[in-house]
Amino acid sequence: MARRLVDSGFQLAVFDRLAERTHSLVEFGARGADSPQDACQDAEALIIMVMTASQVEDVLFGDNGVAEALAPRAVVVVMSTIGPDAVRELAERLTAQELRVLDAPVSGGVARAEQGNLLIMAGGQRDLFEELRPVLEAMGSSVVHCGESVGDGQAVKMVNQLLVGVHLAVAGEALSYAAALGLDPRFVFETVQKGAANSFMLENRGERMLSGEFTLTESALSILIKDVDLALKAAEAQGFYAPLASSAHQLYQKASSLGFGGDEDAGIVRVFEQ
Repeated sequence: MARRLVDSGFQLAVFDRLAERTHSLVEFGARGADSPQDACQDAEALIIMVMTASQVEDVLFGDNGVAEALAPRAVVVVMSTIGPDAVRELAERLTAQELRVLDAPVSGGVARAEQGNLLIMAGGQRDLFEELRPVLEAMGSSVVHCGESVGDGQAVKMVNQLLVGVHLAVAGEALSYAAALGLDPRFVFETVQKGAANSFMLENRGERMLSGEFTLTESALSILIKDVDLALKAAEAQGFYAPLASSAHQLYQKASSLGFGGDEDAGIVRVFEQ
């Protein structure tokens, strides 16, 4: 995502706790920052892409947090998936410091991020969304304004992650089921993709499920566990019963207990195999 911003001509400062992760970006024209505060020097917008709500809060308000380093009216763009309630609580604190907030989680995975082909689901004031549109469109081919309130983007992402979680789990179940029926799973995989049963998760993860190679090249199973858990908590807060997502979450927790959490999420197929 950072590379796409540089390629699009934006002046970008980058920081990561592991400095070597920023070296290639500096070679492409970004400015390497020594700290989050250094990255925010003269910044019109700060983009945060980490894993959890606590990490977002730490970046903003922890020791040497950046919220106070940003100039008034600067924009904080939260692109992490942290759930509606968490981003709204953060927005209240940031607004009190005269900062503007856009919540803009993404979907699409590593390959689509490299291509600038992400889906970006943004929540916040329409005029702020339009102001940031060129930045978002550098990273995503589908940039959608989901509502006027911060958290609306996260809410749409919860629907997205409920579907992703269920689709991935059932893809693993289906390929293992094919083997249990005495069929060639690869033949079945290639066949059903041509019909109504196909899905992005089957098409994108099925090959690795069949190969048995779960080295981390896409999203880690631990991230999906976190996201489905957020979706279930958001559902519970609304009194909504989500039985399929709950069943998928149980499978992911089982996979984590078997030691698969740090592997690619396609490894969920091993739960059915075992």
